Amino acid sequence: MSVIHGVFILWITMILLVLVHNLETVEGRHHSHKKGKKNQHPSPSYNAPPTVPSDPGNSPSDCNVFDVRSFGAAGDGCSDDTGAFREAWRAACEVESGVVLAPQDYIFMITSTIFSGPCKPGLVFQVDGTLMAPDGPENRPEEDKRNQWLVFYKLDHMILNGTGIIQGNGEQWWDLPCKPHRSPEGEPVSGPCDSPAMIRFFMSSNLVVAGLKIQNSPQFHVKFDGCEGVLINEVSLYSPKLSPNTDGIHLGNTRDVGIYNTIISNGDDCISIGPGCSNVEIDGVTCGPSHGISIGSLGVHNSQACVSNITVMNTKIRESDNGIRIKTWQGGTGSVTGLRFEKIEMENVRNCIIIDQYYCLSKGQGCLNQTSGVHVNDVSYRNIKGTYDVRTPPIHFACSDTVACTNITMSDVELMPHEGHLLDDPFCWNAYGVQETMTIPPLDCLRQGQPDTLIELSQYECN
Repeated sequence: MSVIHGVFILWITMILLVLVHNLETVEGRHHSHKKGKKNQHPSPSYNAPPTVPSDPGNSPSDCNVFDVRSFGAAGDGCSDDTGAFREAWRAACEVESGVVLAPQDYIFMITSTIFSGPCKPGLVFQVDGTLMAPDGPENRPEEDKRNQWLVFYKLDHMILNGTGIIQGNGEQWWDLPCKPHRSPEGEPVSGPCDSPAMIRFFMSSNLVVAGLKIQNSPQFHVKFDGCEGVLINEVSLYSPKLSPNTDGIHLGNTRDVGIYNTIISNGDDCISIGPGCSNVEIDGVTCGPSHGISIGSLGVHNSQACVSNITVMNTKIRESDNGIRIKTWQGGTGSVTGLRFEKIEMENVRNCIIIDQYYCLSKGQGCLNQTSGVHVNDVSYRNIKGTYDVRTPPIHFACSDTVACTNITMSDVELMPHEGHLLDDPFCWNAYGVQETMTIPPLDCLRQGQPDTLIELSQYECN
């Protein structure tokens, strides 16, 4: 584990050195701006690159800084500023260390846009004002991409940062008649239909997202698909507790990721990690209310799913439906391996620790038992403490009938009821591992060692 951590920190350092080198002269070129700002949130694990001072009273004159107002953006919260942002992007893309600047004290409304590369290295998209989506589906142009709003595509060494807000205006999307979710009274009601993800990075590498407030997405807030080398630091993501499918950060087929010092409160998973992800470190995250941090869902439609080397540490989860969860569909193949959950504080959380290999969205025919499953192996839970919601036991290991969960390690796990009586009946099914210390509540159902009969695991291995 120490070797993996060391390599990961070295990779983070290399990215930051390159990005800071590309941007180190930008702030100096704008020293004359009276209202210039620097990043005010230093972090022990991340040194933020310098930002361009954002002074609404003066337009930046440097040839590498492209203020969207210079391209016709009104910034009044009503006018469509999409064209100005596209023009500013094209200009910044063509120069090294180019900066697209949305200055403070302005509200820019733009429609669905794909910001494409390749671009010259060191490109910065800096939001110091408010960047806002159209208000609901009726105000969304027909030609817009229905499932995404802002897309960053085929980019390398790019930064999305600033001191401002990216506002998704998702309220009207959440009640469209498509997917059920819970009302404030707990009853099932309709949910989002064809709702757009707010920010998507696709087929890109060496990315930094820092400092921003991202809120009220119609669906997922930030997605990374097919990316490599992602650093997220000091970002705030928010949507109401009952907003459906509003995952905070979603990773799919993405590797070498660091998520640090970030606050997430939403209506679905704080962080969801899908198939094809590896080498992910989550440190210093505050999560909740939410559905917790999830690995999965994996193996849908009998697919192969491969996830490895995930670490979650120094994290707080509060007022959430789940804590740290692994969820897989029956019938899948592949493996989830090398997961480390360490120093996690729970506050009034249902299902604090859960492996669910019978995940299904309905109780119909699609949930029948199948003869294969994703292999869950080498998962450790260390120093997991706090309180749980007594409506469900705090530990739940429901492993596949066919492929047992193996090499689960429990150490210093102490979970007490938030209110009410201690539930001393954690659930285990076909789960094997070791308790290095006594667990609270007692976990007598975890089987020691390995299964007596191990099936041929080669079909579940990932390359």
